[in-house]
Amino acid sequence: MGRLLLLFILVPIVELALLIEIGTRLGLPATLVLIVSTGALGAYLARRQGLGVLAKIRSEIGEGRLPAGQLVDGALIIIAGAVLMTPGVLTDALGFLCLFPPARRRLKSYLSRRFERAVKSGNIKVSADFGGGFQRPYTNETRDVTPRPESPKGLPDRHDS
Repeated sequence: MGRLLLLFILVPIVELALLIEIGTRLGLPATLVLIVSTGALGAYLARRQGLGVLAKIRSEIGEGRLPAGQLVDGALIIIAGAVLMTPGVLTDALGFLCLFPPARRRLKSYLSRRFERAVKSGNIKVSADFGGGFQRPYTNETRDVTPRPESPKGLPDRHDS
C-alpha cells in the first residue's frame, strides 16, 4: 500500500517538474503541441494495435486455443493508451514502450515470471469456475440422480407427497 501511495504522489510531482522544465526550454506553445501530439499518436497506435490483438484473440479462440498471451498484450495496450492520454513525459515513455512489440514481449516475460513465483510461494491462489455462474462448494456427498417416471400430461406422480 505504501508503494502505491508513493507512486501516486511521486510520479505526478516528477511529471509536473519535467513539464515545467520542458516548458521553460521550448516555450508554452511547443510544450502544448508535444502533449497533444503524444496523446493523439498514442491513441491512434493503441487503437491500431488493440484491433490487431483483438483479431488474434478471435483467431485463437476460433482454433480452440486459450489466447493467454494475446490477452496480456491487450491489457498492456489498454494501459499504454491510458497513460498516453495523460499529460506527462515519463508516462508517455512507459506508454510507448508498452506499444513497442519487442518491449511488450520482454514485459510479458517479466510479468509471467513474477506471476509464477507468486503462485508458487502461495501469495496468489488461482481457481477456475467453468460452470458460469453460482459455484457450489465441493462436498463429498453423493446424490441419487436416477430419473423418475412422470405421469401422463406432465402431472406429478401420486407418490410425490
